[in-house]
Amino acid sequence: MADVPDTGRGADRYRVQPELVDIALSLHDVVVWSYDLAGTELRFSPGMDALLGLAGATDEYVRDRVSSLLTPLTQAAHTAPVWDDLELDEWYERDDGDRRLLRFRARKYASGTEGGLVGVATDITRTAEDQQSLRDLADRYRLLVELSPDAICVHQDGVVVYVNPATVRMGGLASSSQIIGRPITDFVAAESLDEMYERLASLTAPGTASEPAQARIGTREGDMLLVEAVSVRTSWEGRPAYQVIMRDITAQKEAEAALHNRAALVQHVSNAVIATTAEGVVTSWNPAAETIYGRTADAVVGEPISRVVGAELDPARVLQHGVTDAVHRHADGSALTIRVSVASMDSGFVLVCADETARRRAEQHYATVITALNDGVVVVDPRGVIATANPAAARILGTTQAELTGSRAGSWTFHDEQGAPVEGDPVTWTQRSGSQRNSLVLSTRRPDGTEVWLAMATRALDHGGSAPYAVLVSFTDVTESRAIRAQLERAATQDPLTTLANRTEILKFITESVHGDSAAATTGVLFVDLDKFKVINDSLGHAVGDEVLRVIGQRFLRQARPRDVVGRLGGDEFVVITRDDPTPEALVEIADRLRADLTQPIALQHRQLRVDASVGVVLVHRRDPRLAEDILRDADVAMYQAKVLGGRRCAIFDVDLRRRMQRQLDLEQELRGAADAGLLHAVYQPIIDIPTGEIVAVEALLRWNHPEFGKVSPAEFIPIAEESGLINDIGARALRTVSREFMEHLPTSGWRLNVNLSARQLDDAHLPDIVRDAVSSSGLPASRLCLEITESALMQDLHNAGDVLAKLREPGVSLAIDDFGTGYSSLAQLHRMPTDSLKIDRSFVLDIGKTTDTDIIVSSIIAMAHTLNLAVVAEGVETEEQLTMLRDLGCDQAQGFLLGKPVPIDALEGEIARCRQQRYADGH
Repeated sequence: MADVPDTGRGADRYRVQPELVDIALSLHDVVVWSYDLAGTELRFSPGMDALLGLAGATDEYVRDRVSSLLTPLTQAAHTAPVWDDLELDEWYERDDGDRRLLRFRARKYASGTEGGLVGVATDITRTAEDQQSLRDLADRYRLLVELSPDAICVHQDGVVVYVNPATVRMGGLASSSQIIGRPITDFVAAESLDEMYERLASLTAPGTASEPAQARIGTREGDMLLVEAVSVRTSWEGRPAYQVIMRDITAQKEAEAALHNRAALVQHVSNAVIATTAEGVVTSWNPAAETIYGRTADAVVGEPISRVVGAELDPARVLQHGVTDAVHRHADGSALTIRVSVASMDSGFVLVCADETARRRAEQHYATVITALNDGVVVVDPRGVIATANPAAARILGTTQAELTGSRAGSWTFHDEQGAPVEGDPVTWTQRSGSQRNSLVLSTRRPDGTEVWLAMATRALDHGGSAPYAVLVSFTDVTESRAIRAQLERAATQDPLTTLANRTEILKFITESVHGDSAAATTGVLFVDLDKFKVINDSLGHAVGDEVLRVIGQRFLRQARPRDVVGRLGGDEFVVITRDDPTPEALVEIADRLRADLTQPIALQHRQLRVDASVGVVLVHRRDPRLAEDILRDADVAMYQAKVLGGRRCAIFDVDLRRRMQRQLDLEQELRGAADAGLLHAVYQPIIDIPTGEIVAVEALLRWNHPEFGKVSPAEFIPIAEESGLINDIGARALRTVSREFMEHLPTSGWRLNVNLSARQLDDAHLPDIVRDAVSSSGLPASRLCLEITESALMQDLHNAGDVLAKLREPGVSLAIDDFGTGYSSLAQLHRMPTDSLKIDRSFVLDIGKTTDTDIIVSSIIAMAHTLNLAVVAEGVETEEQLTMLRDLGCDQAQGFLLGKPVPIDALEGEIARCRQQRYADGH
C-alpha cells in the first residue's frame, strides 16, 4: 500500500490540528493522506483501498480514485492560506453500487514553492451528524424562504397556494391573502404568458428547474415590474406544483443602462459593481465588491479582473452572451456563486456581480441532501399524509417510495423500548403542538412482519402558520446497532482472550476499592507491561503471542490472593489490584513475585520462551480524590518510568514523576509540529580569528519558543528529538533553513557556516544526500559549510563514524569535533577521523587561568591539535582574561558571549558591532 509521510515524526512535518486528532481518536476507519501541490504527489496510509471498497486493488488504481475525489479540495488549496483547514464531503459509489459519504479533512502546510496538504479520510455515512444536519437544514430552508429578499411563490393547477413576505412586498399588497387562491395569470403580463407556459411545460420531473428568464408582473397600483424568474418543479400537499423564485430586476436593469456613464459612482448597491479597462484591468471596485470578495479596492485596482475574482472572466464575452452564472473565489479561497452582467463604456466595461451563493447552496441542499442521506426522511403534510419520502425511508421501512408517498403517517404503529404501544405518536404530537421531539427510540413492523428499530426525531416545518403543522420526520435504522450493543453488554466485563477482567471491570474494581463502602485503608494498583513482547508476535506469529498472553494471565491468577483482581487492558498490558491494605514495600514484593513467576520458561512449539515485564505501582488511600482512570494513568506513568530505566523492574508512582513524564510526553508530541508552527528557529553566534580579531564563521544554533513553557533549552528538547526519532527530520530541515538564511543575508561575507549534527543523524544513510541538497538548493559553497559532531557521538562507533565523515567530506564540506574533552577520547584516536578542526569544551575555557591543571590540559590540546594540522576553536569565551590566555596559548579561534551572543541572523551584524563597541569602551 502507498506510504504516507509520518505526520508525527518530525518538526518539518505537519502539526496535526485538534480537529484531526479528535476525528482520528473517535473513528475506527481513518486513513491518513497527503498531497504535494507542487509535484501533485498523492500518498496515503494503509486502509484507503478498504475505505473505497477496493480491497486488493493496486495502489495506482486506488490513487486514481482518490485523486478524482480530492480534485475540489486540491484546487481550493492552491489559493488557500498556509495552515488553513479544508474540508470536503463527497458521495462515492463503490464498485458494488453501495453509496458512501466520505469526509476529507486537511490542513495546508508550507513546503517548497507550493506546499501541500495533509489530512484524514473517513466514512461518515452513518454518523449521527446527519440527523442534526437534517434538522438544521429544515430550519435554514424555511428561514431562507421566509426571510429571502427574493419573492418566492408556489402555484398548483394554475392557482397560487403560497407566497413569502417578499412576494407580498413586491406586489405592494397588505397580506398574502390578497394573492393566495387567485390564478397565477392574474399577476403575469400578457406578453409574458406564452414564455411562462413553455417554461413550465419543460419541467417534467420533480426537482428540475428552468433557466432564469425575464417576465413582467403587475402590482396592486397597476405598475409592471420586470423580474427575473426561475421555476422549479416541486410538490405541494402530495401533488405536483411549481415554485417560482422572482427577483425584481427593474432597478437593476435601469442601473445597468446607467452604468455606461456613471459606473465609478455606484457605491451603495448590494451587488458588486466593478469597472474595468477594455483589457479587463480593474479601475473601480465598490464597497459591495469588497464585502463579497473580501478584497479592498486598494488591493485590486490595477489588477486583472480574472485574478481578483479567482476565475476566468472576459467582460467582452459576457457582454456578447448576456447574463452569466459563474463560480468565483473569495479572498479566503471559498467558492462564490455569482450572477454576472456587463455593460460597455467608452473606455471599457462595467460589471454587476450578484452574490447568489447562499440561495444556490440552500436550493442545492434541499434538492440533494435529503435524497442522498442514509437516514430516512419523510415530510408529513398538515392532513397527516406523507407528502415526500426519500429512498432511505422506503428502504428502512421495507416498502417503496411510491407506496409510502400518499399514505397516512398514522397507519404506522410504534412501540417503545419496553415493548408498550406508543400512545399519541410523535408525528401527531408535533403536528398539533409545533414542538420538536428528539432522540426517540421506537420499533415498528415492516410489511413483511420483521421488526425494525428507529432512532426518530420530528420537527414542525411552518412555525409561522397555525396548527396542524407540516412535519419533518427523520429516522435511522438502529436495529443492528441495538443487537450489537446487547451482545457487547453481555460480554462487557470479560477479556475474550484471557477470560480475565477487562478494562471496564478493572476501572469498576478500582472505584469500589477506593470509594466503596467497604474500601480498604490502602489499595495497590500494579500496571504490568511485557518487555519486548512484540518480538514474539513478529517472529513466531500472533497465534503464539496470544497463547503466551493466556499463560501469563493464568500465572498472574496463580500469584493473586483471594481478594486481588487480575485483569488485562489489552495487548500485552495487565493490571493487578490488591485490596488488603498493602504498604509500598509489600507492593514491590508483589511486583517482584509476579516477575519471578513471569520469567519462568513457557514451552510452546518446541521452544522455551522467556518473558519479563516492567511494572508501575500506585498506592491509593481510601477516598483518594482521583478517578479510577486517573489512578490507572498514574500506574501507567510509573510503568513507563520503569521502561525508561531499562525495563525488567518496577517503579513507584509519585506526583513529581507524573509531572516529569507529562512534560516529556507533551514536549515530544508538540515537538512534532513545532517546526511547522514556526516555533523552532535558528540563531547565529560569531566565531572570531583570535590573532586578527576578525569574524571567520558563525555557528547556527536551534532554539524552541514553546507557547506554554517559554524557551525550552536545547539540552532538553534535543535528547527528546533523538529518543523519539525526530532528530533526523529536524536536523535536515534546520540544515536547509540555515543554509538558505545564511546565503540570503551573508552571501559575500566570506564567513564559514557551522552547523551541529546529532549522533543519531550519523546513523541516517541519507545524511550525505541531505547535506548535498542543502548546499545546492541554497547556493552555499560546500567549502563554506562546516559540520560539527560531538566527541561523544564519534566515540560511540569510531569505525562507522569514520566512514560517514568521509562521505560527508566528499563535496568539500569541512568537519569539526565539538565539545572536545568530554568524550574520553584521545587525539590519537581522532587522528584517524577526516576532521579539520576541534572545539575545546566550554568547561575547560571557564577554568582557564584559574587552575594550573586546566591551563596545562588546554595547552596540550592546542599543541597536539596543531601537530595533527587541526585548527582549534575555544567555546564559551566570556571574559577578556580568557581570550588573552587563549591567545597566549596559541588558540586559533574563539566564540562566546564576549564576542557576540546567539541572535537571529538579521540582528547578527548589530550584535557584532555592539560587542566591539563594548570591548572598545572597556579599553580592549
